Amino acid sequence: MSGGAPRIVLVVAVAENGIIGRAGQLPWRLSSDLKRFRQLTLGKPVVMGRKTYASIGKPLDGRDNIVLTRQPDFHPPGVYLAGAIEAALALGQRLAADRGVDEVMVIGGEEIFRRTLDRAQRIHLTRVHATPAGDARFDPPGPPAWRETHRAPMVQGPNDQFPADFIVLDRQA
Repeated sequence: MSGGAPRIVLVVAVAENGIIGRAGQLPWRLSSDLKRFRQLTLGKPVVMGRKTYASIGKPLDGRDNIVLTRQPDFHPPGVYLAGAIEAALALGQRLAADRGVDEVMVIGGEEIFRRTLDRAQRIHLTRVHATPAGDARFDPPGPPAWRETHRAPMVQGPNDQFPADFIVLDRQA
C-alpha cells in the first residue's frame, strides 16, 4: 500500500447517452464487464447506496460492503451501514487500511457517484457503446481536472449485449 489514506475510486459503466441504470437495474447484459468489476473490487471495501444494494440483493463476497442509507430499520446481514457519505468513505478507508489495500471502491448508484465525485482520485469507467433508455445517469468528468490514462476495448464475449471500452480517468493535481 502506498503512503497516505486509501484513495477513493469510482467504478461505473456508462452508456454513450449517460445512462447507468433503468428501474434499479443495469440496462444491459455485459458479462465481461461484470468480471472486470469483480477483479477491480475483490478484496477491497465497496461503498454503495441502499438502492444499489437492493438491486444486487446480497453482500458482494470477498469485499467489505458499506451501504449508505437513511432508513433506520434497514439492517441486512453482512454489511456495514453508514448514514452519511463522509462516514461511509472514512469507514471504507479504515477497512482498506486494515486489509492492506490502497483503494475504496464506490459502486453506485447515481446519487452516490454524484456525492463522492469531488473526493475521488480515479474512475474506472466502462463506456458502453449503446444508447439505452434509463432513469439513472452519470456524466463522466473531463479535462482539465481529469485525464484519461488508459483505454482498452472490452473483448466482447457471447454474453455481452454491446461493445464497450474500459477507460481509466485520473484526477489531475
